Amino acid sequence: MKILFIGGTGTISMAITRLLSSQGHELWLLNRGNRNQELPENVHTICCDINDEADVLSKIDGMQFDCVGEFIGFVPEQLERDYRLFKGRTKQFIYISSASAYQKPLRNYVITEETPLENPYWEYSRNKKACEEYLLKLYKKEGFPVTIVRPSHTYDERSVPLGVHGEKGSWQVVQRIREGKPVIIHGDGTSLWTITHNSDFAKGYVGLIGNPKAIGEAFHITCGMSVTWNQIYQAIADAVGMELHPVYVSSETLAELGDYDFVGSLIGDKAASVVFDQSKLKQLVPDYSPTITAYQGIQSTVHYVLEHEEYQIPDPEFDAWCDAVISAVSALKTSFRA
Repeated sequence: MKILFIGGTGTISMAITRLLSSQGHELWLLNRGNRNQELPENVHTICCDINDEADVLSKIDGMQFDCVGEFIGFVPEQLERDYRLFKGRTKQFIYISSASAYQKPLRNYVITEETPLENPYWEYSRNKKACEEYLLKLYKKEGFPVTIVRPSHTYDERSVPLGVHGEKGSWQVVQRIREGKPVIIHGDGTSLWTITHNSDFAKGYVGLIGNPKAIGEAFHITCGMSVTWNQIYQAIADAVGMELHPVYVSSETLAELGDYDFVGSLIGDKAASVVFDQSKLKQLVPDYSPTITAYQGIQSTVHYVLEHEEYQIPDPEFDAWCDAVISAVSALKTSFRA
C-alpha cells in the first residue's frame, strides 16, 4: 500500500514506520525532519511544516494514498487543516486520539470503545474528544474515511513509563532510585495501569490499515495486561539493581500542590485503575497478540537509557521538589505518631 504519515518519528509512530517499512509498503513521512536520520532506507520523506498548507499541497500534488495517518493533531483546527489537505486524496484517514479521553471517574473499570468520552480534569483529553467528534461528523455527513485509534500509556526505548515525574521526563526518578533516594508513588501504588510498548502497539495499528471494516469506527490499542504502579516502580529498581524506597502521596494532594499538572495527568488519567477490553480490535485484527510484558519492557528501556547518555536528562528542579514533598510527608507522619 501507499501510505503517508503526518509525523511518523515519534514515540508511537516510529515503531509503526519501522514495521511498515519491513513489510515493503511505500511509506511517506511528512514532517520537519527532526528524527529522519533514524529512518529505514526505503522510507520516503516530505520535509515541510504541515501548517504551511500551500507548501504541503505543492509537494503532494497528484499523489493519492491508501491511508493517511495523523499523529500530531491535538485540536480540531488542526484536523480541519488535514481535511482540506487530504479530502479526496486517501482511502482511509487514521487519527491518533487518546484513551485518556474516556470517562473520569469511571463507572466500570473495564473500558470498551463504548465507554463515554468525558474527562472534566484534562483539557488535552477534551480536545481529543472534540477532534474525534469533528472527524466522525465528516464521516457521517460526507463519508470521509476516518478510523480513530486511542492509545493509552505507550512508551519506547527512550523513556521509562512513570506516574509522577517532572517536565523533563522520567530520568530523574530513575536516578533517584539509583542513588537510593525515596521516590513518590501516587496513591498507595495498588491501582491498576496498562503500559504498552510501541512495537506491540504498531502491530494493532498496522492491522487496521486498509481494512474497510475499520472505517467510521474507533479502537483502543493496548497490551491488554494491567499491572500495579508498585510493580512498575519495582521493575525499575530491579533494572538498576537497587532497593525501592516508595513514599505514597495521594493523587489529590499532589494535584493540590499545583507545582506540576497532576490534575490532568493523575486525576484525569493515571490515578484510576484501568483494564482495557481488546475484543473489538481483535475482531478485525485476530492475530493481534502483544508479546512484551510490562516488566520486560521496563527492563529493556532502563538498560537502553543507561547506555545512551542523551536520554539521561537531569531535572534538578523536580529532584528538589521531590525532596521537599517527601520531607513534608515524613514530618506529618512523625507529628501523627507523636
